[in-house]
This record gives sequence, C-alpha cells and structure tokens, in this order.
Amino acid sequence: MRIVVALGGNALLRRGEPMTVENQRENVAVACARLAPLAEGNELVVSHGNGPQIGLLALEGAAYQPVPAYPLDVLGAETQGMIGYLVELELANRLPESQPVAALLTMIEVDPADPAFDDPTKPIGPIYGTDEAAVLERERGWAFRPDGDAIRRVVASPAPKRIHEIRQIAGLLHAGCVVICAGGGGIPIARGADGQLRGVEAVIDKDHASGLLAVGIDASVFVMATDTPGAYLGFGTDDQRLITHAHPDALLAEHGAEFAAGSMLPKVIAACDFARATGSPAVIGQLADIDRMVTGQAGTRISTDTDGVATVAAPPTKEN
Repeated sequence: MRIVVALGGNALLRRGEPMTVENQRENVAVACARLAPLAEGNELVVSHGNGPQIGLLALEGAAYQPVPAYPLDVLGAETQGMIGYLVELELANRLPESQPVAALLTMIEVDPADPAFDDPTKPIGPIYGTDEAAVLERERGWAFRPDGDAIRRVVASPAPKRIHEIRQIAGLLHAGCVVICAGGGGIPIARGADGQLRGVEAVIDKDHASGLLAVGIDASVFVMATDTPGAYLGFGTDDQRLITHAHPDALLAEHGAEFAAGSMLPKVIAACDFARATGSPAVIGQLADIDRMVTGQAGTRISTDTDGVATVAAPPTKEN
C-alpha cells in the first residue's frame, strides 16, 4: 500500500506553544512514533506544514537591517530543510537501519496570474495583538487577518499546479525509501514568459499540495492528520456530529459551506479532489488514530465507493 500522510501544524508546534527547537523536536518525535509503524510493509510518503516556522524566519530576517528580507520561496526552502531533518531523524530512530529515509526539497509550480496573489489568506507566523499587528502592517506592509481569537500575518496562497520533483519522489519510493517531501506546500515557483522558473512570494496550502502529490504518485490512501477526530457538521453546536463516511460530491454540495475556510475547508476540498481523481479514499483525523484511519476504522473517510454523508453524534471539541 502506498500511503501519503500530511502532518498538520499541531504535529510540529501546538497553538500558542513557544517556537523553540526543543518543543518542535518533542512534537515531531510523538508524530514519528505514530508514523513509523506505517512504513512496515507499505510505501510511506510524509508531507508537513510550515506556517509557524516560515513566519518566524520572516520575522528574524526583517529584524536584520543590513540586507533586504529574504523572499518567501527561500524561507520555504529553509523550513523544508529544517523540518525535513527533524522528521527524518526521528523516523530513523524508530525504523530498522536497513530502512532508508530521505527528505527531498520540493518545488511546486503555480500560475503567476493566480488571483490569490491579490487576496492574501494564508496565515503564517505567531499570533499578534491588534496594536502590534497595526504597527507591523504600517512599518512592513504585511497583511493581517483574524485567526480564532487572535490575529496572524497572511500571505498569498496560489493553487499548486505541478510538482517539479515528482519523478524523483517516485524513484525514491521505488528504491524503498520513506520519503519526506512537499513540506510547507512546497517551494513556490512559477515559469516566466521567457520559460525560466523563478521563486514567487507565496506559501502554498499544505493540504492542496499534499493532495496533488498523492494523485501524482497514485497513492492508495491519502491521510491528513490534524488535531480533531475528523470533520464535523454543526461544529461547536449542541447537535455537532462527526462525519464518518462521505461521497465527495455529496459532502461539498450539501455541506461545503459549514467548514472553516482557514482550517477544515482546505482539507475537505483536498480530500474530495483526491477521491475523485483516483477512486481511492482520503481520510481526515487525529494523529493518534492514524493506523486506524488507514484501515478505515477512524476519522472522516471520503471516497467514491460510498453514498451520501454518514455521521455520528460527537461531544464538543475545541477546534475544527
């Protein structure tokens, strides 16, 4: 079985937690303890988010005045190297020495005319208070939007179109490697009128990029690991219900408006796109259930071999 797992930001850094290397090491170690068993008898590909990390690097760069701030594509490459290293290290500590693990810098092409460049929506970096955000907006020209009870910087998030290293990823899988790739949604690049590839100022959504990856390598199952047991209907109400199974067409047509644009909606759309494109299932759920998610016993499973939308009563949760 070929499995793609997209690790949510909580697998690397919990909300409000200080962005220290040690905190990230501890969180990655917990995630890898869940991931490692999947590598036995399967082909495993791991992607990850980078929102907090790329935001921190942007802040550090802006604080150093002698040189211009580094662009987001370069910062994205830095986060892929840093996070990829941590995941590779912790997986290697839990797998047999005979099992190779490789982290690959991954460029993903976007359309330079994507309207997302005119409407920044992707949150990155730490949370801010209203006054601090106003100062940064005025001094650095950054855009900000509410994120829950706080405010975060937002940047352009164009749709991923093509994974530049898809052949290399397939080759590594063929060689028996566990592959860590497409981190942070990939390093955003675009092709200019002269045919040359160049980095662009953006951060691609990790779930959409991971879904494109899963389609590109013909994954048997696409798993998005987050901090809730799955996707919900009536989220936050007394009638909240966990979606157990859903057909992609029914889920989006009947309930698409119920999912939060900044958190669950990208996951639902990515899952539906993958299920339609491949006929294989996509699953959304919490990391602790990842083995059961792969076997169809936990999480929200979206596939074309089911009808409608099935739910069960669920207790209130903190976030969706």
